[in-house]
Amino acid sequence: MEQRILTEQELHNLAMNIVGKELENDGYEFLAVNSELRKNPQFVCTKDKKMSFVVVKGIEYPGDPKDMEFFRADLNKMRDHALKFEARTFYAAVGLVNAKDHNLPVYLNEEYVVDYDGLVEIK
Repeated sequence: MEQRILTEQELHNLAMNIVGKELENDGYEFLAVNSELRKNPQFVCTKDKKMSFVVVKGIEYPGDPKDMEFFRADLNKMRDHALKFEARTFYAAVGLVNAKDHNLPVYLNEEYVVDYDGLVEIK
């Protein structure tokens, strides 16, 4: 079987699936889902009659999913937009790394490790 590196879009979709499952398990209802790269937010959802915007970023090693500064301008813009809808804004950074060798990229149909600490509210 030929090894194929996941594309940027595939990494993004993988991160969205991880976050989407968490949202679903936490009782969120989806109003809109957008999987297009660099189009925020990825999820518009509600829970307890409160709307939330969720920005998802798939970050491949050696990138640090806990470093939000690279995305700060986008997140602030999204937060300001969400406030018009009386919505909360969350950032969901999903770190992805090759399970066999952290120096290799993530390959299709091969094991990977997820570094995800859940939603971070942007205030």
